[in-house]
Amino acid sequence: MAEQQKNDTVDKDFLATFARGLEVIKSFDAQTPAMTLTEVAKKNDLSRASARRFLLTLQKLGYVSSDGKQFRLTARVLDLGYSYLSTLNFGGVITRYMEEVTLKLGESCSASVLDGQNIVYIARVPVRGLLPINLQIGAKLPAYATSMGRVLLAAMPQEHLDIFLAEAPFEALTPYTLTEASQLREEVDKVRQQGYAINDQQLELGLRSVAVPVFDRHHNVRFALNVSTHVSKVSKEKLIAEFVPLLEETAKKITASLP
Repeated sequence: MAEQQKNDTVDKDFLATFARGLEVIKSFDAQTPAMTLTEVAKKNDLSRASARRFLLTLQKLGYVSSDGKQFRLTARVLDLGYSYLSTLNFGGVITRYMEEVTLKLGESCSASVLDGQNIVYIARVPVRGLLPINLQIGAKLPAYATSMGRVLLAAMPQEHLDIFLAEAPFEALTPYTLTEASQLREEVDKVRQQGYAINDQQLELGLRSVAVPVFDRHHNVRFALNVSTHVSKVSKEKLIAEFVPLLEETAKKITASLP
């Protein structure tokens, strides 16, 4: 009798709608990173009307994006598991490659994805004493003022970039920060052509960084990889001559390790 009462309490407290919403999120995976409304409904055994409500709710909350035909998760889903993710060694092999970069260069190596106007750190191998900013996994920085942000913006379709530029806050974080949409567009075009981005004290005085894209096997940009240093230690010329080749080589190794 007591066991029955306990089960009744559990069932009463169980929110089926919330559970189904989580299942919708989990249905996006490596095999189906993007799905139509019909595909989401079929995979989750939902009616099209129910699937539509879940997807539009998740989209309004920022966890799902849509190009008008397909839906895909955004980096904001990382917020759901931030505390847990912070305790993990992200990606195993990926982190090992990043550790190799840090050992060779003696500088911090990070990886991030784009989430709206920000980049979100998904992995980081730090070197102490460079930045006062606490950059843990899940930390966010403005995309317009970071090397990784510009690499990720360079991979955007033009219409999405137009929206980003129209909505970007463009705060002058340092005297060197680009604060005009036209300036950033020109910089992103340059990044797209040369294949890497350099940020010279535009986020933090004294900070110099370089970033490259990491592609999946279908040549889609999955995330950005960067190395940060201090202006007194490494010149821009050295970044290009020594850091860029190593980062590009590492990015190719990571691509080969991705499913």
